[in-house]
Amino acid sequence: MEKKKKFEEKLKELEKIVEELEKGDIDLDSSIEKYTKAMKLVKECDTELKKVEEQISKIVLENNETKDFSIEETE
Repeated sequence: MEKKKKFEEKLKELEKIVEELEKGDIDLDSSIEKYTKAMKLVKECDTELKKVEEQISKIVLENNETKDFSIEETE
């Protein structure tokens, strides 16, 4: 049974794949395989980030009530 990788491990693996693809010194079949694996990792990381975002979208007030929490993005 394969151990579930942590988010940080997935990011490091993704960075390594991107570096290998950017070098361009691997054959087409390997490139396609690595690209496919990278896209899978991106999807897994995105899913994890969305779950975390949902978990922290509410803050607990001092009286244990919850309140919606959002960060305003500025440009």
